[in-house]
Amino acid sequence: MKQTTPDWAKKSPYDKYFDFIGPKADRYTILTEHIEKLKLNSAVISVAGNRHIFIFPPGQKSLRSAGGIFPFSGKSPYLFSAHYDRVEGSPGANDNSIAVFHLLNIAVKLSARTGSGSGSGSLSNEWIIVFTDKEELSAGETLEDQGSFTLAKKIKSWGLDKAKIFNFDACGTGNVFIISTTTDHILKDTDRPNISKIKKSINQLRDYALETADLLRFDKVLLAPTPFSDDVGFLRAGLAAQTITILPQDEAQKYEELLRTRPEFVDVIISGKVKEPQERRHLPETWRNINNASDTPLRLTPQFFEKVCHFMENLCR
Repeated sequence: MKQTTPDWAKKSPYDKYFDFIGPKADRYTILTEHIEKLKLNSAVISVAGNRHIFIFPPGQKSLRSAGGIFPFSGKSPYLFSAHYDRVEGSPGANDNSIAVFHLLNIAVKLSARTGSGSGSGSLSNEWIIVFTDKEELSAGETLEDQGSFTLAKKIKSWGLDKAKIFNFDACGTGNVFIISTTTDHILKDTDRPNISKIKKSINQLRDYALETADLLRFDKVLLAPTPFSDDVGFLRAGLAAQTITILPQDEAQKYEELLRTRPEFVDVIISGKVKEPQERRHLPETWRNINNASDTPLRLTPQFFEKVCHFMENLCR
């Protein structure tokens, strides 16, 4: 029986969403062709065999040219990231397709403002959106195999080490904004050189995310550790990044209670033991249903999509 396309997926830029999550979808081709159709200023940059898709404001040169520099080199642009790959066998409806399309929506809005010259007011004209490749790791791979790790090294060489990086993952189910603290716990007992600078940058990104939520009068916000995402790859390469995800309110409340009663559960997440059945059952249901066949559009909550996009857009102020 053919599935009826919901109204939200009939509107641009979400009109290619169901193609994107198809079982045999060539996600790279669908995404790059859709970006071209939306007339966004984009470039594909390959790093260590991974194809990362960049979107820049109108008029910005998207690639380094002879004698030129990368856009916003030496500055502190907003850099919003979301991985576009998925685990084999999973539709990837929430992880991470919907965040990709939310950022396409933001790219269209920011491009329109920048192109009209109105972005110099409440929103910044200095932004980059990047869809990262290879966030999902296979058995036996390490964080240094993650696409964001090698990408971060390039970002630093391009003079973007001061970029304000916000990473969005699984942003399609619920209305409670989870501001990830995973990197805090990873850095807690680390004595790597320059670590204090990275910690300070992460705290600044987190404070800014909380300020944005407060500005928008969002009362459903939780600071909590989350499963690994691109932020960990960025961190491994020496770049601060703040991951933001979403959970339904009842799941967020139960998770908050779990962390109060079992503070050591953070170590379970960091160590990877959360993949074991006896620990996995403690994860919020939304997280248990990603990276497998259960990650379908039926679990999405489109009534909150506009709120998520509003938050994304206002981070770029």
